[in-house]
Amino acid sequence: MIASGPRSNPVQRLFDWKVRGIRWIEIIGAVCVAAMVFSVYVAKTAAARESSEIGRLEGEISETRQRVRLLRAEISRLEQPSRLEALSHAAGLAPVDVHRQATESQLTSLKPAPAPAEVAPPAAAEAPSPVVTPVPPVTDEAPQ
Repeated sequence: MIASGPRSNPVQRLFDWKVRGIRWIEIIGAVCVAAMVFSVYVAKTAAARESSEIGRLEGEISETRQRVRLLRAEISRLEQPSRLEALSHAAGLAPVDVHRQATESQLTSLKPAPAPAEVAPPAAAEAPSPVVTPVPPVTDEAPQ
């Protein structure tokens, strides 16, 4: 026997339950759809923000690569042998003459310069001056 009363099936009662003329299941469905629309909007906004951040970082990487290329070109220009040679000649530097070079046997005869006399400590306001020790000249004798 099939009962045909309002309390016959609990699922059927849930679908038939109405609030101010609208079924309860339709209200739940509308709330679920609204929640999904809101979550898609939030996800899309976050993705757009991340996309703009990625674009900014890629631009920064490109600028850094360009700067590295310019710095490498500057290093190459500064390390050119002809430029360094011109600078050394302008500073009065020249290669050491072959006769001024000391041989291995002459190294023992070279003596360090005597230490300078003790200098009084400088005043507190003055900066200490660097101590320069003279280098003894190398003899022009040819190796034996």
